[in-house]
Amino acid sequence: MSNAYLKLNDKTGAMVESYVPDGELLDELTGIFSIFSDKTRLRILSSLTITDMCVSDISAVLKINQTTVSHQLRLLRNLGAVNCYRCGKIVYYSLKDELLGDILLKGIEFLSK
Repeated sequence: MSNAYLKLNDKTGAMVESYVPDGELLDELTGIFSIFSDKTRLRILSSLTITDMCVSDISAVLKINQTTVSHQLRLLRNLGAVNCYRCGKIVYYSLKDELLGDILLKGIEFLSK
């Protein structure tokens, strides 16, 4: 054990141990944060914070190949970040939870300090 840990009292050590995620929660957190580890995904998520969009709209606005957009949306959907719904022949995507947009904004706020 390090000397730094020995300086913690039992109550503080227990608080740290209970706060630090592990197991399944840690795996899920890793998945959530992997959403933000790709520039294309970040751009797509940012656009979806404004409005629901279909693949062709995202592709046109962000100037990204439709195949790339579809691939990233599939990953985002598998990670539980986006929902999709059909309107006629067109599939629209939306953020599953506005908290994802809040996380993006917090990242921008952090970098702005």
